[in-house]
Amino acid sequence: MHEPKLTHLAQADPALAALIEGETQRQHDKLRMIASENYVSTAVLEASGTVLNNKYSEGYAGKRYYEGQQFIDQIETLAIDRAKALFGTEHANVQTYSGSPANLAIYLAFLQPGDTVMTMSLAHGGHLTHGSPVSITGKWFRPVHYGVERETGRVDMSKVRELALAERPKLIICGGTAIPRTVDFPAFAEIAQEVGAILMADIAHIAGLIAGGAHPSPVGFADVITTTTHKTLRGPRGAMIMAKAEHATAVDKAVFPGLQGGPHNHTTAGIAVALHEASQASFKDYAHQIVANAKALATALNELGFDLVSGGTDNHLILADLTGKGIGGKPAAKALDVAGIELNFNGVPFDTRRPLDPSGIRLGTAALTTRGLTEQHMPQVAAWMDQAINAAIKEDTAALDRVSGEVKELLQGFPMPGYTS
Repeated sequence: MHEPKLTHLAQADPALAALIEGETQRQHDKLRMIASENYVSTAVLEASGTVLNNKYSEGYAGKRYYEGQQFIDQIETLAIDRAKALFGTEHANVQTYSGSPANLAIYLAFLQPGDTVMTMSLAHGGHLTHGSPVSITGKWFRPVHYGVERETGRVDMSKVRELALAERPKLIICGGTAIPRTVDFPAFAEIAQEVGAILMADIAHIAGLIAGGAHPSPVGFADVITTTTHKTLRGPRGAMIMAKAEHATAVDKAVFPGLQGGPHNHTTAGIAVALHEASQASFKDYAHQIVANAKALATALNELGFDLVSGGTDNHLILADLTGKGIGGKPAAKALDVAGIELNFNGVPFDTRRPLDPSGIRLGTAALTTRGLTEQHMPQVAAWMDQAINAAIKEDTAALDRVSGEVKELLQGFPMPGYTS
């Protein structure tokens, strides 16, 4: 059952309560390996579901457009102070609704329509808001893209520099959504300084690893940093922008009134809780365990003949090309879901298949690490993945059901935040 209990919701809207309980049970019974997902603590759930939902708070602490902000100002300031302390940054904005608006705020703060932006290609691990042609960032600005090398699956920073010198972008973005290797923030900063560009680090996927010391930090190198607050940071669905002090005013004006009105105060409270949790010594252990699990899982998958982009991982994320397995990413992901293993189909660099039917799958270890799984469990996880994919090829539904039952049995011994039996 969901924890906190849904007593009042069950009375007011039993149909919705039943759906939420169903989702709670689903999350409990499956190996959740979507790289952008995690479990929040019960404390975060409680903070996100309070009477803070009732309050409108346009503006910033001490400069609001509505009265009655005595406690809201303190909550937002607490979240800001915790973000600055945790990441060691000079400025933080905790009002952005999600990662995409946070990225858009950087465009608004520093660019004019038509300006050149240099980013990692979406097909090679970037994000839609990094200048994809289907995004407003690709329609209103002039994107130029770098990517990974076919032979290594890694970024060649000398080629990034050549592209920057040729194109002279006003904004350079590093980071993305499907990058299994360490981002070289110092090298990007050196290139940005050479061409006179603002450097933005999108750390949405690796924020928790950075907070826990399991990945190098962009602070001191990037002018501005955007991140979601869920994923590896293990907070609610929200976002933050961090920046050097000289960019604080531009960033804040871009968020409000540039892109949005009142912040979601209940989310700000949840972010504050997550930042407090991430400041504890136990979170450092958690962050390093995420990486240890990912490396162990990558090793086990390699031994089973999986073709991993770049050969492995440095963080929480693994990207696998299933071409050699004789199956596309989409049917594999759907079969794995039936088998109790939740991940997503994903394009791989130089993919020859369509985006909605790509060659790869993307998976991560943040959520299963939250449940308490360690390196010793990763060979079994890899074996289940291999069995499920082989079952999909053979259309062996009985094998998928068997794996699902084994996954569920294993997870009975690993508590889930937000769930009580």
